Amino acid sequence: MIEKKLHNPWTWQDNLGFAQAVEISGHKRVVRCAGQTSVDADGAPMHEGDMAAQIGQALNNLETVLKSAGMTFANIARLNIYTTDVDLFLASYGAMIERLAGNRAASTLLGVARLAFPPLMVEIEATAVE
Repeated sequence: MIEKKLHNPWTWQDNLGFAQAVEISGHKRVVRCAGQTSVDADGAPMHEGDMAAQIGQALNNLETVLKSAGMTFANIARLNIYTTDVDLFLASYGAMIERLAGNRAASTLLGVARLAFPPLMVEIEATAVE
């Protein structure tokens, strides 16, 4: 049986919906997902200029990838988030936390100059365990 133990020596991260570290034991497998962005089924960028919509689509795509591996957002232990505009991302961050349904993963947010396609503003990479 999988067991997740959060390691938070402080409390400031609690309001931001992530954990400083997540210890996983009893797992059978690990799935490392490539960065998911706001693209359609053909890989064409969607929602140019709309950070909230791009986050939503990236999460839709991540959910689809996880589902294909027999997992859900609840299986996520690690998130790396890349964005071309940290302030704009943080303004829409609440919706992402809500969508992840309280699963507090160890997370890193990185500001980058650009992503693979110029219209893209956010990319979400995940590691999930079962």
